[in-house]
Amino acid sequence: MLQSTKLSSYVRTANQVISNNLKTAAPNAIIPKKLVTAPPCELLLNESLRHHQPIGKIVLKSGPAFSTQVRMAHTDIRVPDFSYYRRTEVMDPNKKSSDSREARQNLTYLISGAGVLGGVYSAKAVVTQFLSSMSASADVLALAKIEIKLADIPEGKSVTFKWRGKPLFIRHRTAEEIDAEKNVAVSSLRDPQHDHERVQRPEFLVVIGVCTHLGCVPIANSGDFGGYYCPCHGSHYDASGRIRKGPAPLNLEVPTYEYVDDLLIVG
Repeated sequence: MLQSTKLSSYVRTANQVISNNLKTAAPNAIIPKKLVTAPPCELLLNESLRHHQPIGKIVLKSGPAFSTQVRMAHTDIRVPDFSYYRRTEVMDPNKKSSDSREARQNLTYLISGAGVLGGVYSAKAVVTQFLSSMSASADVLALAKIEIKLADIPEGKSVTFKWRGKPLFIRHRTAEEIDAEKNVAVSSLRDPQHDHERVQRPEFLVVIGVCTHLGCVPIANSGDFGGYYCPCHGSHYDASGRIRKGPAPLNLEVPTYEYVDDLLIVG
């Protein structure tokens, strides 16, 4: 390890300028050709030194006693220019920025408003796409309405159709069934409804075949009241689709339908 006294003398020696005993060439002096063709180790062609010092024969020496650092003037560094990002109104240093403040603010508000409108429109499109994905599929929408020929349903029979993924019961009632359902005391029913409130034509009953208890499918022309019977939990419906016995709380649902001549259109 170097002692402090030796280290200080070493630093002084490293910072001393040692003459190379060469005469400086005159500014307009002609350099001999043999000097130009000297070996690279003896000729230093530094662009910065060539512009600031007379060209002459410079000998490079290296060692612990010689300083090898050369400080350049950093004149080749480009200062960043942000003029491209500045507005034209504030480019002139002789004008006040307050004179064009309103115009610049209006432009900012316009751009912000356009961005907000674009965001709202994009959000609307995303929500619409999401809601449409939750809607019924194409095959279900194709069965949104169903047409049934009433002449194909014989009297006293109940025919089952598929409508919107659910069973649809259409019953062609006899005169006896119609009279029996009209004479039922509505006050004795769990879900009170008159028979004429559930049918448009007395001879045809249209209901959705889903039990109102737990969603089972009842059996037609069965049960204690001659209407529909759900064997899962023992719910009994009459020929008007009204609950008469068992755990079901409500009558069978009546869908939206209409008659067009001899056609029944459900949906």
